[in-house]
Amino acid sequence: MKPYRLPALALAAASLGALLPCSASADDSPRPCAALKRIVTAAPDGFASLSPDDGKGVAQPYGDDAQCAAAHRSFQCTWTPHQAAGSNTDALEAVAADIASCLPDATHDQNSPGRQHFFLGAKNHRTEITLTPAGANRLRLVVSGR
Repeated sequence: MKPYRLPALALAAASLGALLPCSASADDSPRPCAALKRIVTAAPDGFASLSPDDGKGVAQPYGDDAQCAAAHRSFQCTWTPHQAAGSNTDALEAVAADIASCLPDATHDQNSPGRQHFFLGAKNHRTEITLTPAGANRLRLVVSGR
């Protein structure tokens, strides 16, 4: 190979690389669906199989300080939405949209700026999901089972 061909080849390869679209990479943004499904699936056993970390995936797209705990027949998380999420009402609606898209079998029976409510299952074996503001700048998610 002639000495001038190597730099020309390198320049051509670099130019081609700049013109081609960037390669696809895995989206590392948090996804709430797995966490929501895990919580809802744990409802029949009284949430005994969950740890506080199991709910953090629901909040992670919107806030980093989620505190979650299981109580008698319920699992609850509270967190402060990121400022980028907008107002508490905006964040509440965004989480409700996640719930609706992640759990297509859920019935969304209350949609208001102060409360989002969903339920799954028959009346006597229902899992309820309630999302409300918790003070001026926090959200509360409660999943309860009957």
